Amino acid sequence: MKAFVMKEIGRVAFMEKPDPEPGPGDAVIRATRALICTSDSHTVAGGIGPREDLTLGHEAVGVVHAVGSEVKEFKPGDRVLVGAITPDWGDRAAQNGFPSQSGGPLGGFKFANIKDGVFADFFHVNDADANLAKIPEDISDDVAVYCADMMSTGFMGAEKGDIPIGGTVAVLAQGPVGLMATAGARLNGAGLVIGVESVPQRQKLARMYGADEIVDFSKEDVAERTEELTQGQGVDTAIEALGADGTFQTAVRITKPGGTISNIGYFGSGEFVRIPRVEWGVGMADKTIATGLCPGGRLRMERLLRVLGSHRVDPSHMTTHTFAFDEMERAFEVADKKLDDVVKVLITF
Repeated sequence: MKAFVMKEIGRVAFMEKPDPEPGPGDAVIRATRALICTSDSHTVAGGIGPREDLTLGHEAVGVVHAVGSEVKEFKPGDRVLVGAITPDWGDRAAQNGFPSQSGGPLGGFKFANIKDGVFADFFHVNDADANLAKIPEDISDDVAVYCADMMSTGFMGAEKGDIPIGGTVAVLAQGPVGLMATAGARLNGAGLVIGVESVPQRQKLARMYGADEIVDFSKEDVAERTEELTQGQGVDTAIEALGADGTFQTAVRITKPGGTISNIGYFGSGEFVRIPRVEWGVGMADKTIATGLCPGGRLRMERLLRVLGSHRVDPSHMTTHTFAFDEMERAFEVADKKLDDVVKVLITF
């Protein structure tokens, strides 16, 4: 089969690989749609260390090609969604309520990390009965694929942000994950959602997904403007959706005492992330810092598909570019270098 791989740090290419085979509880999926994530760029840049000939990608939907002898809920021909995170559900971390961390820190993040990812004709899924979800007939692959990571991660930012009904929320950065965090904040009952973003196209999308106010960090001080919008109180919840030291510090600064900083950004470089001492109440401001890895699993995916089916959110507005799998090198360049006002790149197989 053809696979798009990280040859080494800083270099990608196509290569031929053997078709994967399912273990007793596993499945092999024929990919039909995939999305390129900024995490793929972080991986290629060395964010998780050196990798050689590792198939990239972790956001995909497809058709079941083969299943293992112990798989009960799925069969060849089923149209399925696969979460970007595929936990081992019998692991101690899963039993302790943190399935995404099964097998150690970020252990549920298998695709393009500790095993081949989804940018291939076929890809392998562990623990298939627990990690696959059937896609309803009325939901297209182009839309369902957003559940794998963008919706699951963005909504998690709102869920872990402990947003009170009618509360105030700032979402720092309106990339695809930030946009879904904005939508998630509105779904979770926020009364005021502030989107922090400088790119006009993303500002427009942020308003469409539920931002009441836009703060352009290239033109105004985010902390000062947020203080104005919240009558000097700060926000109940700040969602960091970029993964940058400066953005994280701003999130801490603008959160009121007793509030929550919900981090969903991927910090792909640097040794430390700093916390502003005074705004942190010199360590005693009762500000909670919540973190999380994209929730995976069948139940999570089924719930997200239900959000799509009820037309609560349409993530497909974020698709700005579509490429065939054979054009993957150009597609990755567009996504990696943020060319042509890209928001999200969809790959068709």
